[in-house]
Amino acid sequence: MSTLDDVSAQRPSAPPERLTGRLKLVLVVLLVAQFMLAVDFSILNVALPVIGKGLGFSLGNLQWIATSFALAAAGFTLLFGRIADLVGRRRLFLIGLAVLGAASLLGGLAISPETLLIARVAQGLATAAVTPAGLSLLTSSFPEGPLRSKALGLNGALMSAGFTTGAVLGGVLTDLLSWRWSFLINVPVALAVLIVAPAVISESRGEDRARLDLPGALAVTVGLLSLVYGLTMAGEHGFGAPKALAGLILGVVLLVVFYFVEKGVPRPLVPVRILRRRSVIFGNLAGLLAFVTETSLVFLMTLYLQKVLGFSPLAAGLSFGVLGLGTVVGGVTAARVIGGIGTTPALVAGGLVQAVATLALVGLGDGRGSMWLLLIATFVGGVGNMLVIVGFMVTATSGLPDAEQGMATGMATMSQQVGITMGTPIMSAIVTARVGGSADPEVILDGVSVAVLVNALIVLAGVIMAALFLRTRKEAKGRQRDHS
Repeated sequence: MSTLDDVSAQRPSAPPERLTGRLKLVLVVLLVAQFMLAVDFSILNVALPVIGKGLGFSLGNLQWIATSFALAAAGFTLLFGRIADLVGRRRLFLIGLAVLGAASLLGGLAISPETLLIARVAQGLATAAVTPAGLSLLTSSFPEGPLRSKALGLNGALMSAGFTTGAVLGGVLTDLLSWRWSFLINVPVALAVLIVAPAVISESRGEDRARLDLPGALAVTVGLLSLVYGLTMAGEHGFGAPKALAGLILGVVLLVVFYFVEKGVPRPLVPVRILRRRSVIFGNLAGLLAFVTETSLVFLMTLYLQKVLGFSPLAAGLSFGVLGLGTVVGGVTAARVIGGIGTTPALVAGGLVQAVATLALVGLGDGRGSMWLLLIATFVGGVGNMLVIVGFMVTATSGLPDAEQGMATGMATMSQQVGITMGTPIMSAIVTARVGGSADPEVILDGVSVAVLVNALIVLAGVIMAALFLRTRKEAKGRQRDHS
């Protein structure tokens, strides 16, 4: 039995119960890389005004420092996930890390807006290559079962902690040294991983070396780029803006075209049978909603802390340390929870915890006494959100052969990055519609409260969807065998 399928995915005898020394080294190398990539998503947020002033960005063009990265990272992820299957996951992982190190050095030494934006696009492309390649190396190194759940839990914990660390680290580096160190800090980390990884990680690739599905790759890549661009424009100008509508409509049309292209080609980028699997479709949708809600909640709480309570950017970033702690706790305990009650129940339970914690934030007031509520609710919500994320990763990559792990993790990473990109524009549009141009803290608090309520309802919708569509007879039978 050399391949995994739906029947064998739950067999009780396969996975070892403990990490070997080599697997620990593999895990450390992959986790360090994923943590660094997560930090990159948020490390520049606090530094954007300083960068704009230092390099001469206009106020209107400042957002492209973040948008250029997001476009490349989200748009090319699925393509690079499949390329990893074909050319080798370790090879693409190392190439991506080398590009990331070089792009970070270029960004840290940039003396013009154009150079910085080129560096950000290159960082985004490197992230689109390294993230699915690293995840597929992880899922192919750790067999389905407790060890994979544990590895994915630690990966998810460090990934979410990386988002929080990036916000804090960006503020500290900018205040104490220079915004350039938000780029340069990546260089030694990337070099260290590049030196260690070849000796620790074995090459892994799919057995099928067929040609890449270029029409499908073009349709999905341009479709995702258009969708992310449309969402970014919607966050700035509203969903009714012509650029936002054009991007969103073109993105949706091209993703529909992608589905029909995949039905007609002999070697598709993503086989239609995979797209029809409930675990893949609804697992990835659950993950997308988890990232939409938690990352956009950070935006809403940043707005609350700075515009309502009057915190500095650095103080606001430090306040999210409690949220980061909650995600670490959730990631570390996720494997145990999944082993005890099953993947889908853990995902549903985590979503319910996150929904309740988010709903509690509707009660935030305009005084600093509300900080206790914010800290407790974000910690609890972080634990719940991480259970959802690990549950989604396990669900979306289970029951598939090793040859398709790059594709599966590419889809999971695409859901992650599109969710991160979608969340803030959606919540920003809700707040803007409620607040208008007012700078009154009470008006802003009202807008934030409405957006938080919508955020909680989105989480609840994800819980209901998972409960209805992800519970399968196979999982129940597998769990019965595990306990027998």
